[in-house]
Amino acid sequence: MRFLITGGAGFIGSHLAERLVQRDDHVTVLDDLSTGCLQNIEHLKSTGLLDFHLGKIQDRQTVQELVDRADFVLHLAAALGVKLILEKPVESMETNVSGTQTVLEAAARSRKPILIASTSEVYGKSNRLPFCEDEDIVLGPTCKSRWSYAASKLLDEFLALSYWEEKHLPAIVVRFFNTVGPRQNSRYGMVLPTFVRQAVEDAPLTIHGDGRQSRCFCDVRDTVEAVLRLIDAQPFGEVINIGSTQEISIEDLALLVRRLTGSRSKILYTPYSQAYKPGYEDMRRRVPSVLKLHRLTGFRPQITLPEIIDRTAAHLRATPEAVV
Repeated sequence: MRFLITGGAGFIGSHLAERLVQRDDHVTVLDDLSTGCLQNIEHLKSTGLLDFHLGKIQDRQTVQELVDRADFVLHLAAALGVKLILEKPVESMETNVSGTQTVLEAAARSRKPILIASTSEVYGKSNRLPFCEDEDIVLGPTCKSRWSYAASKLLDEFLALSYWEEKHLPAIVVRFFNTVGPRQNSRYGMVLPTFVRQAVEDAPLTIHGDGRQSRCFCDVRDTVEAVLRLIDAQPFGEVINIGSTQEISIEDLALLVRRLTGSRSKILYTPYSQAYKPGYEDMRRRVPSVLKLHRLTGFRPQITLPEIIDRTAAHLRATPEAVV
């Protein structure tokens, strides 16, 4: 098959491209390299199965031409990370909303199936755990830009499902929960690669808030496997969580990273008011239900957190100048 991956030079996109090339699929990557990196896919160019196009998803002509050549579209391009969202809310909203609409329009014209990447952020401040795809969503007020990212990704989901219902565009929506692993960039506020880099360098591990907020971290290999199985299952018109159910507090994560890396790092606690703009809000817990994923594909993420940390640290030590 021929796949188009928007954002294919990014963290998840590059791992997905790698797996597709390994099974002899042809991959075209469209990326503006604002957060992606050519180094992530450089090793795939010699296979003859990967084409790279530098460009933005808002470029209608380029997007349409690339969609026309593909059999399946994987739309992963988006504004990345809470830090970037808070620093550039307008650019982030425009990328997520108008960019996704451009890709959906092109897919609809060509009648090409599409998978849209969304995020666990859309669950907002809900405290009904584990998060299920059909539960109500609770977002914070519009005066706090912290929630603009979640709102933009929700609009992406509504657009994709509307194209499915009204224009019969075969569309799948996936919600990623804290995918982690090699090549993930700590520059955008991602906690696990940040901790690993700090630990390897024996720098202080910086925890924002009290550290008792918890997350579930999913190895990128499990995320990619889930995506590939959903492509095969073709549950069009559905929204599906992809994530691990191994919950850990951020404080315990820091302690685990320090122990597994043999680091001498101290652990420092920083108030949210110093790390982000005033009024920043965080979610205390974020745990997915993966029952729907398992029902549709027979698969659920299973790689353990210690293995994820060991692999990420080994990658960083082997390539200290590379993206984590």
